[in-house]
Amino acid sequence: MKSTFLEKLTSKRIRLSRLKKKVLDYYAGIPQDKIPDDQKTVIDYLREHDISVFPYAFPREYRASDIGIAKDETHDLHYMLWEGKKLYYKDGSRRGKAQQYFNSLRLEQDSRSPHRYLSGEFDVAEGDVVVDVGAAEGNFSLSIIEKARAVYLFETDKNWIRALEATFAPWRDKVSIVRKFVSDKTADDRVTLDDYFGSNQRIDFIKADVEGAEAQVLRGAQKTIERQKALKITICTYHRQEDAATLDDMLKKQGFNTRFSDGYMLYYYGRTNVVREPFLRKAVLRAVKG
Repeated sequence: MKSTFLEKLTSKRIRLSRLKKKVLDYYAGIPQDKIPDDQKTVIDYLREHDISVFPYAFPREYRASDIGIAKDETHDLHYMLWEGKKLYYKDGSRRGKAQQYFNSLRLEQDSRSPHRYLSGEFDVAEGDVVVDVGAAEGNFSLSIIEKARAVYLFETDKNWIRALEATFAPWRDKVSIVRKFVSDKTADDRVTLDDYFGSNQRIDFIKADVEGAEAQVLRGAQKTIERQKALKITICTYHRQEDAATLDDMLKKQGFNTRFSDGYMLYYYGRTNVVREPFLRKAVLRAVKG
């Protein structure tokens, strides 16, 4: 028999309650003077609140109902203004869903969020050639589109393609939408950055957020990375427990200076995601070569 929505909700609450207990029990077993202060901040928050992906107070400042949504009848899509520019949602019939989605984007890119791709000291420069791997709705590239010289958006979700085309229509002369997975092998619907760009393309900035396939992206970009004299990479490290250490090691071996964004995520989504000790995950790694 198929589970009802209420049964699924109850099951999720029980699962998250158990996870919260595991996290607190784990850190209770560590001498307090061995726990870094930024981790203690998370644990103190969890003692008083339900577990959440972003275990901090600032997400409570965000409400989907505050998001201003408009309908573009020409494209039959909803959009919001993202830093003064139209950012389109993939569905023109579900206004509330668009509000919820855009609200999550605002939260993720809050200056206090561990998930923020850029910082005041780490940013795209004027005239950069930018590669956005796992573009989704394109909010990252939309933020930097006016100062970039060229932007390559890699996205395979067909539901996002029409929205991306609408969002970047004003800059179509410098935006390429590539409907392929970026991986460590080239075949059919996937391509390596090495194969896509060849040996002559200049690249200044790579952003990668690909649901746990970030290591494959780097392995398929070895030659591309090697030939760039100066390169910045912002890459997500929270999809799996080992990603932060793995990706940091890969980039350091290729001559990058690396630094993680501040704070942690408690990421419990994904069928292949095993949530285990030490639970808290670094979210974004910012790397600079040259």
